[in-house]
Parts: sequence; C-alpha cells; structure tokens
Amino acid sequence: MIAQWYVAVAALFGAVIGSFLNVCIYRLPARESLVRPASRCLQCKTPIAWHDNVPILSYLWLRGRCRSCRVRIAWRYPLVEALNAAGYGFIVWRFGVTVAACVSCLLFSALVVVSFIDLDHMIVPDRITLPGMALGLVIGTFMLPRWWDSIAGLALGGGMLYFMAWISPYLFGKEGMGGGDIKLLAMIGAFLGWQQVLLTVIVGGIAGSVVGVALIGARVMTRGTYIPFGPFLSLGAVVAMLYGTEILSWYGSLLSERR
Repeated sequence: MIAQWYVAVAALFGAVIGSFLNVCIYRLPARESLVRPASRCLQCKTPIAWHDNVPILSYLWLRGRCRSCRVRIAWRYPLVEALNAAGYGFIVWRFGVTVAACVSCLLFSALVVVSFIDLDHMIVPDRITLPGMALGLVIGTFMLPRWWDSIAGLALGGGMLYFMAWISPYLFGKEGMGGGDIKLLAMIGAFLGWQQVLLTVIVGGIAGSVVGVALIGARVMTRGTYIPFGPFLSLGAVVAMLYGTEILSWYGSLLSERR
C-alpha cells in the first residue's frame, strides 16, 4: 500500500494543476493566451491576488464571491480543482509513484479540460487532442506491452467513430459523432492501446445511454436533443485507464469458462 502522504501530496498537486485547468477551460474556446493576462475577475477585471487564488480554500474563504465586486464565482472552479485533486490522489494510490502514474495524471487532466469544454460549448478542442495524439504515440510506444498497441489504438479509436459518423446519416437520418469526438478517441487510443479503447467506447456508450434515457424520462430533454459525448468518452477512458486490465482479464475468464 502506497504511503498516505504520497497520496496527499499528489492530491495537493492535483488541486494546483486544477486551478490551471480552469484557465484552460475558459480560455481555450475563446482562443486566448493561457499565460497572459494573469487571472482576473471576469466581471470587474480586477487581478486576483495570490492569497485569493489558493485552490478550493480561497473559494470557501471568500464565500464564493469576488473580493472586489462581490459578484458570485461559479461553483465549477472549486469543482474542477477538487476533481483533479481526487483524480491525482486516486491514481497515485492505484499505481504508486511511478511513470505510469504521471502519464495517467496527464491524461486525466486533459480529459477534465475536454469534458468541461464540451459541456459548455459542445466542441472538443484540437489544441488538446492533436498534441495529445502525438504525445500518446510517443509515450504509448514505450509503455504499452507492444510498441504497435499505441498506433493500433489511435487508428481503431479514430476509425470506429469516423465510421459511425459516416454511416449515421444513412441509418438515422442525422449526423452522429463530431470530428472532435473522433480525435478525442484517437488520442485516448494512442495513450491506452487498442484493447482499452474498445472498453472506453463500451463504458462511455453505456453511461451516455443511461444518462440520456434518464434525462428524457425526467423531461429535461427530448429524443432529438444532442448530448455532448466527450464527457462519456472521458469517463470510459478513466475506467479503462484505472481498471481496464482487470476488467479485460475478468471478461476473458468468463469466455474461457463457457468453452
């Protein structure tokens, strides 16, 4: 069992990175610089002092309001910081202080940014997925069991959704997956390999279907309403990243028992 203080340090570091992820979520769709200007209130444009920019704690201390103009700060800011902190802590608890844990944390943060941007704007930014594909190929080639797993994962991930996007107008009379989802799954495949990308699609598809049916049943949306698929692919990728090996081994044992 990994020492608890390693997990705590990872969680603290994750919260700090989560603060930067909030900047990415807001500025990437607006095509703004991630560096300049410094963090500021979106309402009064007053720069945020360092002591008011401590992840999670500053939000609680300020009671969710800007110190200068008292406008309410969106709850999403501490949520993203807490989510990334929890993700980093759990990853280190799962994998220990290893290269695999560092890579998993990197992928996890990218998926957090993609998910919240997709929820807000229904787009998956190329500035995340395209460099992610290249980085995933480099990392995956050295870390996955076989050097070609990363290439196969990228090709299978992107190819599956591309085929679904191509065939959807003929089967359902409307477009299916967007180009952003295609590139997102290709990036996931580059990092995790072809087996885990299949698990990603299965878990993401089930989660998306359950949420969609629940929202339709609650009359929050209609059958024709588009639901961003990026968050569900991200959820599937996290499950595959953390427990994919065990799930695939369990499924393989089931198949062996039936023979």
